[in-house]
Amino acid sequence: MTDTTIAWDTYSAQRPERRAVNACGETTWFNWTQYEDHGPGVELLEVERGARVLDLGCGKGGNVAHLARMGMDAVGVDVSGAQLHAARERWGDEPGLTLVHTDAAAYLRAAAPFDAAYSVYGALWFTDPTLLLPAIRERLRPGGRLVFSQRPPVEGCYGCQASYIPRGPDQDPLVVKRWDHEPDVWKRVLVRHGYTDVHSMVLAAPSGPRTVGTLIVSARA
Repeated sequence: MTDTTIAWDTYSAQRPERRAVNACGETTWFNWTQYEDHGPGVELLEVERGARVLDLGCGKGGNVAHLARMGMDAVGVDVSGAQLHAARERWGDEPGLTLVHTDAAAYLRAAAPFDAAYSVYGALWFTDPTLLLPAIRERLRPGGRLVFSQRPPVEGCYGCQASYIPRGPDQDPLVVKRWDHEPDVWKRVLVRHGYTDVHSMVLAAPSGPRTVGTLIVSARA
C-alpha cells in the first residue's frame, strides 16, 4: 500500500484551487458535496460563534477557513504537507484558524475537546473507522456533533476498498484504502462505537450529466 503522505501530496497537485467567490459572491463558504453551490452548509454542525471545531482531512482549507471567519476556533488537520502549504498560502492569516500537519488519529490522541468534528471526503473515508471513531468520540464534548460526507458506495463494493490516485502516463497509480458503507451500515457502525442521534442520507446530485450523489452522516457523542 502506498505511503499516505506521498499519495495525498500527489493528489494535491491534481486538485484545482477553490474559486475566488461562490455563486452568492462569498469569499468563504462551506460545501459538503463534490458539486459547486450545492447542498447544505455549516448549519449541519449545529455550532455557534466561539465553538471549537475540528476538520479531519482539511485539504486546501476552504471549509475550515470559513468556520474561522465565522468566529470559531477552527482546527484543520491533514497528513499532506502539500495540501497544507496551499491552505496556508491562501488562508493562513485568518484569525482563529489553526492548521496542523499530522495524521488525524495521531492528532486526536492529545487534542483538547471539541464541540464538533467533521470530514468532507476526508479522513473519515480514508481511515479505519474502528480506530478513528472511538478517538473522535473521546475528544467531543458531551452532545458534540460528528458530521461527514463522502461518495456513496458502489453497489456490492462495501467495507475496505482500494482507492487509486493517478500519476503520469508511464506510472502505476498510487493506492490508498478507503471505507465504503451503505447509509444504514454507517448508522450501525456509529451506534456500536457509542454515538447517538445518528442520521444518514444520500443527497442527490444536482440536475446535469453527473448522477452520483453525496452520502452525509451525522451523529452525537
